[in-house]
Amino acid sequence: MRTRTSLYGLLVGLLLLGSGLLPAATATAADNGTWGVFPTPPAGAVMTDRAYFFHQGEAGTTVQDSATILNSSDKELTFQVFATDAVNTPVGGAFALLPVETGPKDVGAWIALPPETATTVTVPAKGRKDVPFTVKVPADATPGDHVGGIVALNTAVEGVQQEGKVQVGVKRSVGARLYFRVPGPLTPGLSVEDVKVSRSAPLLPWVRNARATVSYALVNRGNVVVEPKVTVSAEGLFGREVLNRPARELKLVLLPGRRIELSEPWPDAPQLDWVTVTVAAGASAHPELASESGTDFVAVPWPAAGAVLVLAGTGIALWVLRRRGRSTPEQARAEPDLARSH
Repeated sequence: MRTRTSLYGLLVGLLLLGSGLLPAATATAADNGTWGVFPTPPAGAVMTDRAYFFHQGEAGTTVQDSATILNSSDKELTFQVFATDAVNTPVGGAFALLPVETGPKDVGAWIALPPETATTVTVPAKGRKDVPFTVKVPADATPGDHVGGIVALNTAVEGVQQEGKVQVGVKRSVGARLYFRVPGPLTPGLSVEDVKVSRSAPLLPWVRNARATVSYALVNRGNVVVEPKVTVSAEGLFGREVLNRPARELKLVLLPGRRIELSEPWPDAPQLDWVTVTVAAGASAHPELASESGTDFVAVPWPAAGAVLVLAGTGIALWVLRRRGRSTPEQARAEPDLARSH
């Protein structure tokens, strides 16, 4: 059996399921029930009120902090500790941290961990380990938000997943978010793109509901994180409202430069109409942000329409044949009369 470290998709999934990573507004300490990673409490304190790291520093400066790995289990655990960059998963937009195999290019590359983390870090049962680190901001760092995290990857293989003909060893990770803002011009940006509607209708219209899915992309074109809210609406012929979903927070953090694809079901879509669908996006923290995009589609119960066309075609064909059948005897009787006239 060939065993290797979990791939990007596996790490992303485990981070999301095991670390309690939530949008910045409601973030909690990253903990999977067995171990956790969070900012080191102040001296003499057992717990910290910081759910994640947030720092600010000019280009060229250095910031120091410390992460704590807490082992809640009854046995010692050994971790590979590393710093990395954050991403949004392309579909769904969930927050995730890049795996150890992928070298960071942004704030994760600015973070220096102590030499002992170059190998592994062992944390005793029911114990903790503090890992100090520094963030050295490059002289050419761009203004805005740079997001990453400190990750503790358990070196023990906890499961096996089949990928084609290869069996992949799965290792769990927990990561604490790190938000770093470089002062300068801050330009929030958000756009809605590629609105599409896919639709399915019953064979017999109006016997049951037609269903549709509205899909769209959100793109953060600014240099600060955005927590988007979205409104979805649709109008039929003559401006008739057929869908109205008020603005709602998506409960995700859209990182600068990231594009995500989202979709939502429409269980009672129109069965016969000309529909214009509009998706509008904004952000509560940035009232000036507003973007919308839309698309049109024609809702027709095609199976029923096809059946009607077939029946209509059959009826016309039968009517033509009957007309021809009636006219043939008259023409036959008229021919002798024409012959006698000469």
